[in-house]
Amino acid sequence: MENKYNQAKKILEKYDQMHLLSQYEKLDDVKKEYLLNQIINMDFEQVNELYEQTKKEIKIGTEKIEPISYIEKEKLSKEEKEKYFQIGSNEIKKGKLAVVTMAGGQGTRLRALRAKRNICIKYKT
Repeated sequence: MENKYNQAKKILEKYDQMHLLSQYEKLDDVKKEYLLNQIINMDFEQVNELYEQTKKEIKIGTEKIEPISYIEKEKLSKEEKEKYFQIGSNEIKKGKLAVVTMAGGQGTRLRALRAKRNICIKYKT
């Protein structure tokens, strides 16, 4: 286990994360092994990359905001549900997104005749 400890320590020193071993001596052997494996298998480069991206400003133009129609999920066949799921998944993979914010109530401000929890989004392709 000493070899793993030294390997983990070297990684943590590189990324200035030595505090992760501050309580190491208080752990039992099973937890020590688990912690060392997590450190060794962690992709610290990716974590740094993701952290740096949180600092970038994201510009979203309002010209793409548009009202949407809805469909009732309960009225869709299994195949239609799968089709819309795939469309949504593909759009997310392309980095596209949509935001819908709804609060409680019956959806009257949305001119809906049912509670908002029953309103589903229709994907446009």
